Amino acid sequence: MLQQVRQWLITILQGFVVWAFRWAYRLANAWNWRDHVSSAPFRSLDIPGNGRSIPARLYPGDRSKNKPLIVFFHGGGWVIGDLHTHHPYCQALSARTGCSVIAVEYALAPEQPFPAGPDDCLAATQWIARHTAELAPGNGRLLLAGDSAGANLATCTCLEADPETRRLICGQFLIYPATDHYSAGYSSHIDKATGYYLTTRTMQWFWDHYLGKQGTETPDAARTMPIHSEKLASLPPTLLVTAENDPLRDEGAAYADKLREAGINIRFRNFDDAAHGFATSEGPNDDYDALMDELDSWLKALR
Repeated sequence: MLQQVRQWLITILQGFVVWAFRWAYRLANAWNWRDHVSSAPFRSLDIPGNGRSIPARLYPGDRSKNKPLIVFFHGGGWVIGDLHTHHPYCQALSARTGCSVIAVEYALAPEQPFPAGPDDCLAATQWIARHTAELAPGNGRLLLAGDSAGANLATCTCLEADPETRRLICGQFLIYPATDHYSAGYSSHIDKATGYYLTTRTMQWFWDHYLGKQGTETPDAARTMPIHSEKLASLPPTLLVTAENDPLRDEGAAYADKLREAGINIRFRNFDDAAHGFATSEGPNDDYDALMDELDSWLKALR
């Protein structure tokens, strides 16, 4: 009986920590973007997939007719983050590029651990690919994008998309992506472990919730680590950026090298003074502006 009570208290405490982390992330992003939220219109979507409706938001682009539709997956370690935390960024992404953007709210761990999240992303992307003409003006192509865990989901979705959907994906925009498990031992997980927006210990906490008790022994866990995929040559042209002061820096750079070796047309840039979160969570700053300039340039060259 005492053991059951102890376990019950631990479960409640763990649930409270997750709840608090989610609200802290939402409030921090809202504060950092407080002067940059626009009144641009957007609408909510319910995308059918996996026996449930997957929430999403459509941000219509004002110059989207000849541009790809951006499908965006939010960061937050597969545990925190939602349509609210990345709302200002998705508004800015649409306004800056002129593209229409669909932000997808996938299932989060620990309530719904792997593979619920990537399954949602795949189902949503494949549904969007079949309804692009109904959703927003565009050139009929898709650009998959995301930050951190969302960038992981974006590239994993590219790797798993069915042939019909894959033919429509013209590129991927990956912002400081998670590409490997923390047990891989990249130097930046040690050199940049503390003192910045994301810590190594937090990243470990995210991974442990995402994969559950079995960790990397979870069936099909290899799906979560795209750097080890044997299908990298199937990926589209890629813009991949990393931040110098980020535990994920080295695995992002290593993924860029892997894509280059696989023959992928890749543009890679490391932001030397930036930390994890500079693109979507800190609000506009010099590095954010430079990133958006980089994206503009890359999109113009994208075919």
